[in-house]
Amino acid sequence: MKLQTKITLLITLSKGAVVLLFVFLLPLLVDRIAFDYTNYYLRQQKQKVLRTIDKNGLDLYFQGDSTYGSYTMLLEEYVSLEITDTVSTLDTILTSRRIIESDTLNYRVLMYGFTVADQPVLLEIGKTSASIEQYNRPLQKLAFYVLGSLMIVTMLLDLLVIKRVIRPLNNIIRHRLINRKFPFGKINPPQIYSTSDFTYLDASLVTLMQQVYEAFEKEREFAGNASHELMTPISIMQSKLENLMLDESVSDEQLGKLAEMLQSVTRLKKIVQALMLIARVENEQFERNDSVNISELLEEVRSELEHRLEEKEIQLLLQLEVDWQISKVNRDLLFQLFFNLINNAIKYNRFRGNITVSNFIGENGRRRIRIADTGVGIPEEELPYLFERFRKSRARSQDGNGLGLSIVRTIANYHGFELKISSPNREGTIIDVLIR
Repeated sequence: MKLQTKITLLITLSKGAVVLLFVFLLPLLVDRIAFDYTNYYLRQQKQKVLRTIDKNGLDLYFQGDSTYGSYTMLLEEYVSLEITDTVSTLDTILTSRRIIESDTLNYRVLMYGFTVADQPVLLEIGKTSASIEQYNRPLQKLAFYVLGSLMIVTMLLDLLVIKRVIRPLNNIIRHRLINRKFPFGKINPPQIYSTSDFTYLDASLVTLMQQVYEAFEKEREFAGNASHELMTPISIMQSKLENLMLDESVSDEQLGKLAEMLQSVTRLKKIVQALMLIARVENEQFERNDSVNISELLEEVRSELEHRLEEKEIQLLLQLEVDWQISKVNRDLLFQLFFNLINNAIKYNRFRGNITVSNFIGENGRRRIRIADTGVGIPEEELPYLFERFRKSRARSQDGNGLGLSIVRTIANYHGFELKISSPNREGTIIDVLIR
């Protein structure tokens, strides 16, 4: 999952948690606001009644009676005045039942006592609880819509800000990491970004890539020089050993020892030749101007390995399109690549086994050449390291220098091919060559 997606998901979840909490608390908050507003409204009405009494006196309300009561048509509000013996001058607001016009209703009631001309008077102003609550649901809906709109707007703004903030990271990934194949080509200098962390990351990646490239260049140069310098003394040793074996004065015991030495020298020569080939390919000393018919090329490989196939009575099946061409390649290197792969399939196959070479279009649209054998297979934990130099599988304990598949990988990389290897259930090996 990308960093931008993770951050957006995190922000969405956090905002969603806030919304859920707000939805849970919204009824309580609206009720609280409604009651607070009602208390304020009742106090305002109280002040209005007191101002009227101060201006016109109690007679305006009592008109010769000791009580006064007034209520709206739907009994939603009422005002009452009553002369009492003693009364508190403190505001008291509570929810209580009142009987008005034979109806018992719940009211939010403000009670206030005051004195006019030495007469204690109790003032009550009430508002029905139902009239208070009738606005709660619309208020909750309004608050929910406002909150939802704000959440959507803030999420869009957050997404724009996140994209802007991590744009340097996407730029680093796109230019430094995506589609970069080893060995690295031209390495652009580090960029300066407004975020110091991204500047440091870009500079560190450039430094690491340069160090890796320099180390690889030194290794490649050493392998090429060392291989070249070793060929001359090895050839001289091989020539001298061959001449000694032709000497009639050499005893049978000495001849056996000389044969063992010659075998070791020959193996060493093959290793050096393999290293020289790898170095030459990595140094791009081969041209890629050929157009190769894959079917014809693999027929030549079959002909070259015919004696080995007959020794183990292995059947090699070529299921290929006759006119399938690959352009801008080096024919000799491709021959070496498929020769090594099929040679390995023969070497590690069972007696009277099968090898199938086929070509098809893969799921990603890339052309593939598949080499499948019925051999001993390869342990799953060894598959990622099989193309490394001098690396041999424990399941494949036959003689070899461990450079055959390394040569295959080097040639494949040089042509822009990709190698996929698998060994389902240790029943044979499948190698796919994905053509560019």
